[in-house]
Amino acid sequence: MTAFPAIALLEFSSIAAGTFAADRMVKKAEVTLLRAGTVQPGKYLVLIAGGEAEVALARDAGLEAAGAAMIDDVYLPDVHPTVVEAIDGQRRTGEYDAVTVLETSGVPAIVRATDAAVKGALVELLELRLGDGLGGKGVALLTGERADVEAAVEIAQRALAGREGALCHAIISRIDAALAGRIEQTTRFAAQGGS
Repeated sequence: MTAFPAIALLEFSSIAAGTFAADRMVKKAEVTLLRAGTVQPGKYLVLIAGGEAEVALARDAGLEAAGAAMIDDVYLPDVHPTVVEAIDGQRRTGEYDAVTVLETSGVPAIVRATDAAVKGALVELLELRLGDGLGGKGVALLTGERADVEAAVEIAQRALAGREGALCHAIISRIDAALAGRIEQTTRFAAQGGS
């Protein structure tokens, strides 16, 4: 995926309203429609990217078109490149002292929290999962030294202060080698082979 200066992600409770809003968004400003589609449980997501002003304008058009179907959204005018890479499915591996699992009830919240965490702490973004296979939740795995991982969690919590939903998290120090190996392969249960 190409690097972009800005992204916006909108989450809708209605597939019809989300599709209508997506059309309004891409017609309003010159943006790249990275993804649009359904996630469990019957929500619709729209992810756009481009210049800061264009993404802001398109996002505003989506918010206006959504009406009561808008659940949550995030606009990141200076998105961290690893967040965009992780959204595109790229994963990082390697040795680390600690790992944190961040979990939110919605997708825009995890993107907002993860972007803040990787900008504000010396951590690596291992994985970012958005909605599918998660009942509409968002999950991120961040790795690094224990103190840096703790700082990342605090930053993520501050990024979500005053917004709907909460951030659940766990910090694991010196993770078991077998679990670390599974996590590096995938966090999806069905995709893991037995041994």
